Amino acid sequence: MSWAMQCQSCLPWSSWMQLHRSLPGSRGTRSVYLCAASATGTAGSYFLRKILRTSSISLSRGCVHYQGGSQEHSVQPRSSRHGLSQLRNVASSDAIKKHQKSLSAWFSHQPNEERQFGPSFSLNAVHVDPVIRESSLEEILKPSPDLTIHNQLQQPCSQVISLQKLFDVDACGRQVKNVVLYGTVGTGKSTLIKKMVVDWCHGRLPRFELVIPFSCEDLSHSHAPISLRRLITKKYQHLRDVVPMLGASNLKVLFILNGLERLNLNFSLAGTELCCDPNEPVPPSAIVVNLLRKYLLPEASIIATTRPSAVRRIPGKYVGRYAEICGFSDTNLQKLYFQMRLSQPGCGGENSVGSSSSEQENLVEMLSRNLERHNQIAAACFLPSYCWLVCTTLHFLYFTRTVPPSQTLTGIYTSFLRLNFSGEVLDSTDSTNISMMKYVAKTVGKLAYEGVMSRKTCFSEDDLQQCFEVKMKTESELNLLEVFRSDVFRFFLTPCVQPGKEHTFVFTIPAMQEYLAALYVVLGEKKTLAQRVGKELSEVIGKVSEDVAVILSIISKVLPLRFLPVLFNLLKIFPRYFSRLSGRDRDAIAHTMAEEMFKEEDYYNDDVLDQINFSILGVEGPMRHPDEAPDDEVFELFPIFMGGILSRRNRAILEQLGCSIKNLAAFEIAKAMKKTVIRKSRKGLPPSELMDYLFFLHEFQNKRFTAEAIRSLRTVNLSSVKMTPLKCSVLASVMGTTCHEVEELNLTSCNLDTSSLRILFPVLLRCKALHLQLNGLGSDACREIRDLLLHDKCMVSSLRLANNPVGEQGAQYLAEALAGNRSLTHLSLLHTALGDRGAEIIAQHLAKNQHLQELNLGYNSLMDTAALHVVEVAKKHATLDKVHLYFNDISEDGKRALHSLRMDRDGVRALVFLTAGTDVSDYWSNILNIVQKNLPFWDRERVRQHLVLILQDLESSRRQTANPWRKAKFLRVESEVKKMLGKLQHGTL
Repeated sequence: MSWAMQCQSCLPWSSWMQLHRSLPGSRGTRSVYLCAASATGTAGSYFLRKILRTSSISLSRGCVHYQGGSQEHSVQPRSSRHGLSQLRNVASSDAIKKHQKSLSAWFSHQPNEERQFGPSFSLNAVHVDPVIRESSLEEILKPSPDLTIHNQLQQPCSQVISLQKLFDVDACGRQVKNVVLYGTVGTGKSTLIKKMVVDWCHGRLPRFELVIPFSCEDLSHSHAPISLRRLITKKYQHLRDVVPMLGASNLKVLFILNGLERLNLNFSLAGTELCCDPNEPVPPSAIVVNLLRKYLLPEASIIATTRPSAVRRIPGKYVGRYAEICGFSDTNLQKLYFQMRLSQPGCGGENSVGSSSSEQENLVEMLSRNLERHNQIAAACFLPSYCWLVCTTLHFLYFTRTVPPSQTLTGIYTSFLRLNFSGEVLDSTDSTNISMMKYVAKTVGKLAYEGVMSRKTCFSEDDLQQCFEVKMKTESELNLLEVFRSDVFRFFLTPCVQPGKEHTFVFTIPAMQEYLAALYVVLGEKKTLAQRVGKELSEVIGKVSEDVAVILSIISKVLPLRFLPVLFNLLKIFPRYFSRLSGRDRDAIAHTMAEEMFKEEDYYNDDVLDQINFSILGVEGPMRHPDEAPDDEVFELFPIFMGGILSRRNRAILEQLGCSIKNLAAFEIAKAMKKTVIRKSRKGLPPSELMDYLFFLHEFQNKRFTAEAIRSLRTVNLSSVKMTPLKCSVLASVMGTTCHEVEELNLTSCNLDTSSLRILFPVLLRCKALHLQLNGLGSDACREIRDLLLHDKCMVSSLRLANNPVGEQGAQYLAEALAGNRSLTHLSLLHTALGDRGAEIIAQHLAKNQHLQELNLGYNSLMDTAALHVVEVAKKHATLDKVHLYFNDISEDGKRALHSLRMDRDGVRALVFLTAGTDVSDYWSNILNIVQKNLPFWDRERVRQHLVLILQDLESSRRQTANPWRKAKFLRVESEVKKMLGKLQHGTL
């Protein structure tokens, strides 16, 4: 009976919590003694003759003892001086040096995903070793404890062993020759091996004089017989002069077998014959078996990496030490990893070295604090792979400044899965040969999708059973499920850290649930039974009917059976009809995308990029009380990931993972989206929801679709959205797909800075009304605005810069812009700290402008001289007819001078008060509305003083008029001012 059936002949769901493992045969470590006098019988004689014929060790001189891969010789052969001299020559030969140089270049090469961390990043310079725990076969075979955070993050410290000590003598004093290093997906096996090779290349692994790494995935693709020496020279031609020395000298050699689960190894003599001759051609799997048996090159050391499910394929007698990679079970290792990754020089980009350095330190500090809170992220970062994902996501969120952005969030998650699952087959012994990622998409994707639909993130054992076991019918399916449990389950699902939910599971990273749910839908796995049967039936009928119709058309020429071809032609209609029905599936996918994208209950949440940021760095402030009701779960990334997965680049990567999405399917889904997504986007969206929609268009990476969607956006309101460099890049990229005019772009209170304006420059040029209030824009930003207004393609007609610290220097830049601009008609500099000097500078350049119609200089601490100077210049201006001067420090004499202005006589109106002589100003409501909107950002005491003066002026003007209608108007305005004063004093405004 197979080991999988032993595990699953009776498969209770409680084993999800135990992740049950088993192995047939003895549970102890077995010993085999090979002696000349002990071999009896036919099989024993053959075995002995084989040893005597091929072994380089004479059995007549003693016996060879194999125990757990450790090797003992009762009599050690003495090496001659010539052999020692030869060993020194080999160890210091140019061939090995070239081999080291070649390996160093190859294993130091980083994938494209790593280049974002700066030019100084390299595996040799930046690496954190995961925790390695010494294990045993008995421990591997016994049931695992409940999968909880306590068991996951608290490993016995007494069993921890370093990489350098893996080949030290064991507890019995025997020299270890064979080491099996195992761990689940994402624990860092391959990275650790790469680091081990690089260390040897740089002299940091002096125990071995030669290291020969083999990829078992590479070996699994070849079945042609080949000798060990030929195999080595084929992979490493620099070792051509060294290979003849193998087995003939005391050269300390280490073979590395990475990914042993990819090979179907058979250790029985009937399955793999004995071979000790490095020159004898045998299948690659036979070479590996005999190396592990210590029958081929017995002096060589071997380290093999594998997943937990394949550990038991190697008999325990051939293993000297078992070691489990436990990832970053210590949070201090997680902090060190983040510190090294996010603090690399150049990580923040070439153009912001000074500013990014402090930002990098701040990120590391916030991340460390979140880890110390024992948040869910600490459980996720138990796996080094997720530490990489966290760093990559933070780098994307904080250091993206190119237009268009070099990455997409969907691309990051797709690349993350490629780095962990590329070329991975769930079980190499299974005939289906299903890719690991395809299996995950069908099973975990279903769980993720059902969670999204029911707005649930925590899953019980019953939930898991419904998604994984309900359709298990064959032995093959049960075997695959058991392999998934032991090797992959913990990569995607982890115990929940919330009190009272310790025995439920959540997705390791929240966004991963939405990604897998999106993949499940886009792959078409969400189908009814009738749809699945109909698809298979249409394919069968389509193939059969074509062949039969050809045959019958030939027969019908001889026999009068003309009705039969007609019958089979009718069968061809079914596949065509079904293809039309399958088109409705694409419509359903587009409909699902639109429904999830524009859910009104999610309209006023934070945008998705802020949600991701909070999920990683946490929210600063007091912790939520355990009894407090949690917020409703939101899944706004789900439709965005659906769009991102359909992009050409992500489909190409998923194709490598065994998840194929055809070009025709992507085209038809995009076509269907035009009817749903674009139509629904035309209704007004709140700022955060609009940012999500723009981000969706960026992730979709379809320029034609994006251009059509953007043409319908004439007004873009993103007020109060924190516009990070990434969001600015997304906005610039998406809006850049068309050249149409933008009626209004509202970026009020968006945390903009100089770099943000540079990124958005092409978009700002096309905007007629531009709102930049409350962004902390100083003189440097005003220089960018000057360049914007002086550009020959500038279309800005209304510019609002209220509540920004423009200052005197900023006023100089804006004045220069006014002198040369030809499009601006309305300029608001309300509360921009201009002072008298700033207003004088603007007045000096105002005469050169020929198009400005309205200028707001309110609340800028202007005195009489500056205010009157501005008004005098405005009188002579050809188009300027309105100047706002309220809430300035104007004396009574200045007020009387401004009161005397008349529109019909002077050509300009100064808005200073709520009164106009003995009548109420026509603009009193505008002034009060401006005060009320800006009150949270102004000095309240100063505003109170100004309101008192305004109230006194209203009362004085009311007493001077005898018109009852005007008195009523004065009383109405006075009541509004008194209400505002009352609310201001009570702090309710």
